[in-house]
Amino acid sequence: MTSSKLRLGWFLPETPDVLGMLRRQGVISEEALQALLEWAGGDATGAERLRDLEHRADDAKHELRDALRRAFITPMGPEDIYVLSERLDDVVNGAKDAVREAEVMAMAPDGPMADMAALLAEGLRHIGEAFDILVASGGRRGGDPTEAADRAVKSQRQLERVYRGAMVALLEVADLREVMGRRELYRRFSRMSESIQAVADRVWYAAVKEA
Repeated sequence: MTSSKLRLGWFLPETPDVLGMLRRQGVISEEALQALLEWAGGDATGAERLRDLEHRADDAKHELRDALRRAFITPMGPEDIYVLSERLDDVVNGAKDAVREAEVMAMAPDGPMADMAALLAEGLRHIGEAFDILVASGGRRGGDPTEAADRAVKSQRQLERVYRGAMVALLEVADLREVMGRRELYRRFSRMSESIQAVADRVWYAAVKEA
């Protein structure tokens, strides 16, 4: 390599693949919710897998943040990428906390938790579809990630119905400890659902802004 090419390289801005990094965090997050679903279905080993995946998702988040600091330009607004990553992190942290709380209370997952876990996993799969479109289009127009975001929101509306039904069913339970524990766990699942909807909302915001 000639000295002139070397000098040119010194001044070239760094362009890390931040959308690819966001997608990798999304894939790990999907795997984490699949582990949550397995745990909620009675597979106790899902809890340990979830904890491991939460650490991996954290690493992916930090890698993305470092890349955003270094990047001279980004294919879409850096704030949008940051917020999408942060809201994904909220989902996975919520899953880890729900399992930890269930373990502390010695309360096994039940049918409504399994149903809600399935809908959470479905919602995050749709978020992954939206991210795939963003990556393929380089953050610009070239696909419509909002359709996948809408499917994510629709799945979480189904979760709200499961949540309300589960809370109503608790009115028939006489054991106060059971009622209080289940209510808190159901609320944790509901908050994860809200976080998924927040990711979908930001996909919409970013898509409208880039249009």
